[in-house]
Amino acid sequence: MNKLLLTLLVSTVSYFGFSQSCCSPTSSLKKDDMQLMASTKEFQKAHAEPLPYTHVSLVGGEMIQFKTPDGQTANAFLIKATTKSNKYLFVYQEWWGLNDHIKKQAEIFYNDLKDVNVIAIDMYDGKIATTAEDAGKYMSGADPKRLQSIIQGAVAYVGPKAKIASVGWCFGGGLSLKSALLEGKQAVGCVMYYGMPEKDVEKLKTLHCDVLGLFAAKEQWISPAVVAQFEKDMSAAGKKVKVKNYDAEHAFANPSNPKFDKVASEDAYSLAINYLKSKF
Repeated sequence: MNKLLLTLLVSTVSYFGFSQSCCSPTSSLKKDDMQLMASTKEFQKAHAEPLPYTHVSLVGGEMIQFKTPDGQTANAFLIKATTKSNKYLFVYQEWWGLNDHIKKQAEIFYNDLKDVNVIAIDMYDGKIATTAEDAGKYMSGADPKRLQSIIQGAVAYVGPKAKIASVGWCFGGGLSLKSALLEGKQAVGCVMYYGMPEKDVEKLKTLHCDVLGLFAAKEQWISPAVVAQFEKDMSAAGKKVKVKNYDAEHAFANPSNPKFDKVASEDAYSLAINYLKSKF
């Protein structure tokens, strides 16, 4: 009898240990296609080094730290609304990291949204790339579990009553969508600039907001075919997405990029800011 009970106990523990390791949310995380692309020379050559720029905040933006569920801390550039507000815009960096160009863009959104807290989240834990080689190394080497933990920490930092929208470019475009998925019912909007879409329809079904996608039709990675499939997947998930494909190159909205497209960038920003205003 004792042997039988011991066998049943071992079997039960083994079963639950297996089920938790193979089915828990974090164990199934893996690098998306864009992270895998980052280590290729072709992808790196498509990104010119950002022009030098030092940002000095005129509205009180400052670096902060917050706790993450993996027992670590994360960094962010926070600009608080002038009056107490539960409205937050999460800003996600390009593959370069949380550099001064992203801080400047966060401040532009802040000035136009008026009464919204803006928090640009550091997804590289302090690392900032100035060369495509380093950017490729940081992006391709980023641990999906750590990325998720940083986002979860940011959601916890702003609190359960916060209404959250997100925006990001390149690597951050995909992170913006991942953020919306992790925000749950707190998500009110998501803008993704030429970022890799989520391809799992079951995950997309859990979205609580619609998505605005601003893509570059001339790029080969997040191509028009990839974007068209994203639209189909969102439809299959029963979710709304508005997409605009610009006749431009990847990173067309980055003013520090020599391939910056002023006309496309201004049109995309107009769509993005009006979309975000409608969510708050």
